Amino acid sequence: MSAQLLIVEDDPRVRESLRLAMEDEGYVVAEAECAERALDQVHTFGAPDVMIVDLMLGGMDGFTCIREVRRDHDVPIIVVSARDDTHDVVAALEAGADDFVTKPFEVKELTARIRALRRRTRNTIERDVVELVLDAAPDRRLVLCPERGSLRLAGDDVHLTITEFRLLCELAQNDGLVLSRQVLLDRIWDRGFFGDDRIVDVHVRRLRTKIERDPADPRLLVTVRGLGYRLDVGS
Repeated sequence: MSAQLLIVEDDPRVRESLRLAMEDEGYVVAEAECAERALDQVHTFGAPDVMIVDLMLGGMDGFTCIREVRRDHDVPIIVVSARDDTHDVVAALEAGADDFVTKPFEVKELTARIRALRRRTRNTIERDVVELVLDAAPDRRLVLCPERGSLRLAGDDVHLTITEFRLLCELAQNDGLVLSRQVLLDRIWDRGFFGDDRIVDVHVRRLRTKIERDPADPRLLVTVRGLGYRLDVGS
């Protein structure tokens, strides 16, 4: 079955060109000219396999659209926008986007990013353990199960995006070892992101809000200044 892709773009010319390009890649494409219509489609028909979202939309903006989708769905989301200011890129990633492509762009670049995202979605990371207890405190026992694709905190499921989950699994697999931002880019994103590592920092911040007792004073996912990040299981 062909993968389903939803394009959220208010410019009909851009939307059509994206649709034609994605159909050439074999996707079944749905379109939405505004965020409200996109959310209606997701609510009615379920989440697609991939979403492409512009930030500058009439009515509800792309940031809000992404946050609303992220409440219930792990669908890979790529932002395609003419807004390339650092603040906008970080804000889009903080909202829950997995990647960011700046207009104008080459279709080959966009399709390569989509394929990379879908590989991350499909791939099962091999692990030697079925479950890993990240925090054993009785009041907030934190258990990661890579094979089931789940993280539970005090018995309740913790909602992670695909990228957040893979990032946590990679760090957990290397418990106690420092992984540089570049290593994480190579292993999780398959390639660099705009020649810098801000995408890693943003996803680490998001992950900390979900697994740390105090995200402002992390004890589990720690920063090793000048080197990268380390997961200290059981801290």
